[in-house]
Amino acid sequence: MSAARPPVDHWIPHADGRLFAREWPAASADDDLPPLVLLHDSLGSVELWRDFPALLARDTGRRVIAYDRAGFGQSDARAARPSLEFIVEEATTWFPLVRRHLRIDRFAALGHSVGGGMAVNIAARHPDSCAALVTIAAQAFVEDRTLAGLREARLTFAAPRALERLARYHGDKAAWVLSAWLDTWLDPAFAHWSLARVLPGVRCRVLALHGELDEYGSSAHPALIARLAGGPARMELLAGLGHVPQRERPGEIARRVAIFMAGA
Repeated sequence: MSAARPPVDHWIPHADGRLFAREWPAASADDDLPPLVLLHDSLGSVELWRDFPALLARDTGRRVIAYDRAGFGQSDARAARPSLEFIVEEATTWFPLVRRHLRIDRFAALGHSVGGGMAVNIAARHPDSCAALVTIAAQAFVEDRTLAGLREARLTFAAPRALERLARYHGDKAAWVLSAWLDTWLDPAFAHWSLARVLPGVRCRVLALHGELDEYGSSAHPALIARLAGGPARMELLAGLGHVPQRERPGEIARRVAIFMAGA
């Protein structure tokens, strides 16, 4: 395999500003495997994937694309908080912009946490184009354990200077990012959200990875994903890992994804 080529940054225009995306080229310039598109979590960004995309590009032999959702990371700010349909809207409004701009035909999707729910919706809406789906620590419904973790996070971020950590990645959008996460998930009107009706529309192969110590969701989430997905699906419970397995043991997670992606 040839040496890794440097990532390429993209700016994607939309009606209210721009989205930021980064692309890690495949090891081979001639490789025509479907690219792997990453969907970040509720506080995430391109930068917070750290070295994981580069590991994926190396181990899978395909290009990897990550983008900052509108209002996050280096993408332009949003004035209003996302609607309660924001998970579906990522699949219907924002991902299509990225796909058109980067001229993506067939693709594979990988989503972490709420990004996993977005990846599920994307796969279900593009059954003829999505070659494979990986979820990492994805929530499939609103669980009491999820709400407890969110309430604890709210207390943590109420401490002085707590927002400074988010500001490193989101700049002056940090308070908006925090509200978009906590206020949406803790809204009583969001309590009945679930992937149950969406999953049967997923026709590709599915791998649901989940840390056994995940503070935001039990193993019921990957179990539901594996049980209801319309294509061949399996779950893997990761011993000793929490909500961010790709940060805790990035090399291992990249290898697991690469083994699963082989042939997709």
